[in-house]
Amino acid sequence: MKFTTGSSETVVNIPTRSMLEDVVTARLAAGQGFALATLNLDHLVKLASDPAFRAAYKAQDFVVADGNPIVWLSRLARQPVDLMPGSDMVVPLCALAQKAGQSVALVGTTDDSLRRAANALQSAVPGLVIACRIAPPFGFDPEGPEADTILRTIAASGARLCFVALGSPKQERFAARGRVMAPQVGFASVGAGLDFLSGSQTRAPRWVRQLALEWLWRLLGQPRRLLARYLRCALILPGHTFDAMRKRFQ
Repeated sequence: MKFTTGSSETVVNIPTRSMLEDVVTARLAAGQGFALATLNLDHLVKLASDPAFRAAYKAQDFVVADGNPIVWLSRLARQPVDLMPGSDMVVPLCALAQKAGQSVALVGTTDDSLRRAANALQSAVPGLVIACRIAPPFGFDPEGPEADTILRTIAASGARLCFVALGSPKQERFAARGRVMAPQVGFASVGAGLDFLSGSQTRAPRWVRQLALEWLWRLLGQPRRLLARYLRCALILPGHTFDAMRKRFQ
C-alpha cells in the first residue's frame, strides 16, 4: 500500500504479521541487519514537511502499519494490511531473536525504564539475552557523533536486534544511521513500546484498543501534548481517503 506525501511515496511493504516474522527470521539467520518503521498518520504528517524524516524513511527496509487509520485506508484501497503497532511487536520479535540464538539491545528514554523493560522481556521470553541497554542523554542528535558512539557500542555488544524507543522522528533517523554504522544489526523503532513494558507509561486497556479508541485514551491523558498533533492528523485524512478511493477503482 502506497501513501503519497508531497512529492514522494511511502510504502507499507510488509502487509502481514507472518511476513514480518519470516523476513526478520531470515535476516537474523543470515547475519544481516535491517531497519523497521511503523507507519501512522503522525508519520505521514511529518513526512510531508520534514526532508530529514523522508530520508530516514527511505532507508527503512521494512515498513508496517501502526494505527487503525492506515489499516482502514488500505482496506478502502483494496490493498489490506495488518495492524502491527510497534508496542505489540517487541515481545514477538524478542522471541524470534531468542530462537535464533541472538541477543538484543535496548535504546530508550531512561536507565530505569530500560532496566524494568529488560526484566519484563526476560520474563516473557525465557533465555533471552539482552546485550546492552542505553539511554541517550536528552537532546542528543540521532545522526551526530554521540549516536555513532552508541551504535559502535551496540555493534560491539554482539546484539543483532535493537529496539529503539525514542519517539518519532528521532528513532527512525537513529535506525537509518544504524544501517550504515552497524549493518549486521536489525533496528526496530517501537515508540513507547519499552516504556509500556517497564510500566513508566500506561497503555490503553485491551478493550479500548479493540474499539480502535487508543488515540482517545491517549488524548484524554495528555491533551496539551497531543491535541495539536491529532488535529494535524485529522486534516490530512480527507486527502488520503480520496487517494485510497482512487486506488480502489484503478
